[in-house]
Amino acid sequence: MNDDTKIRRRLEEERARLESMRAGLAREAEQDVAGGADAGELSSLDQHDADVASDVFEREKDVSILEHIDADLAAVAHALQRLDDGDYGRCEVCGRDIGAERLDAMPTATLCLEHQQQAERAAR
Repeated sequence: MNDDTKIRRRLEEERARLESMRAGLAREAEQDVAGGADAGELSSLDQHDADVASDVFEREKDVSILEHIDADLAAVAHALQRLDDGDYGRCEVCGRDIGAERLDAMPTATLCLEHQQQAERAAR
């Protein structure tokens, strides 16, 4: 099996894992919404403020997790496209080799270590 095949398999496994996580969160969210109605809570008026705040916090947390999963899925799709285009493993800024160790740790990396550090400093 060549390196491209191994890389593709690893990226596709990661995509499947992320899609499974996303589906699981969606099921949980549906159950939470249905659970409120099943529990006889027809209105939030009789709920304590702390309960409402906890519910809002949990929903916001789920949305944040979904956003991270979606970003990770987009990174995997981008990595697969770069693999198809023959650009996988090369820095998008300078074109240098990203390095096998970095790609082993983060298969969706698009920047060499130097440019990744610059991007992180600029984001702060």
